[in-house]
Amino acid sequence: MDIKIVGVIGAGTMGNGIAQVAARAGFDVVMRDVAEDFLKRGMTAIDKSLQRDVDKERLSERDKQGIIGRIKTTTDLPALSDAIIVVEAVTEDLAVKTEVFRALDQITQADAILASNTSSISITKLGSATERPDKVIGMHFMNPVPVMKLVEVIRGAATSVATYEKVRELSEKLGKTPLECQDYPGFISNRVLMPMINEAIFALHEGVATRESIDGIMKMGMNHPMGPLTLADFIGLDVCLAIMNVLYEGFADSKYRPCPMLKRYVDAGWLGKKTGRGFYEY
Repeated sequence: MDIKIVGVIGAGTMGNGIAQVAARAGFDVVMRDVAEDFLKRGMTAIDKSLQRDVDKERLSERDKQGIIGRIKTTTDLPALSDAIIVVEAVTEDLAVKTEVFRALDQITQADAILASNTSSISITKLGSATERPDKVIGMHFMNPVPVMKLVEVIRGAATSVATYEKVRELSEKLGKTPLECQDYPGFISNRVLMPMINEAIFALHEGVATRESIDGIMKMGMNHPMGPLTLADFIGLDVCLAIMNVLYEGFADSKYRPCPMLKRYVDAGWLGKKTGRGFYEY
């Protein structure tokens, strides 16, 4: 069945970004969140993002309004019942995501694909919470979604070839490059990235160098566009800690132990850019 309606669960940074690229690619989008305030915030973010392209003459005002007009917002989960694919983009917590997948399994069509934007949680576990594990898959978009080209496509133990092919095709229609990997903790992106960030935090924790030196060395020496501590602030330290915990528990290997400083900052509510303070002040 052709995909005409894309459902998105969550109107936060990742959710509204996914909704934006889907609507821009011509799909009708239903974006659902638990509160109207979250949805309004998400639509404001989409408007600002598209306006930047209008200002740079990469998009006409008429096209911008057309994109926004293709996005319907709702707090009602059954409003996604006609979507042939639903992408979940809620908090990085297995229990929360499992609850979402169980609910989606009940209200969507039997042939609908259920995808997760999870950055580390097992697709196999999410699939097992449904009656359609063959139609459950990971679509890990990168932040910021409208800019970054990669979609990490993760196949769970039961994910079918047909589901993978449908998601690969959709990713390309969204203007993205889908790259496949298997269902292991952290997949590829965060299995490689997060230990590097965690090690940078350990270096700061141990007084090896200042935050500016650590970031500067990685930027100037390794040609990274953003230092690891700045990147952690951008991602959210709570998200970094959640991913490190998944790696630590999933592999049972001490090399994935989250740095005590990371835990302490999260406990203090210093989560990075979104709270005004992380390793830097905003």
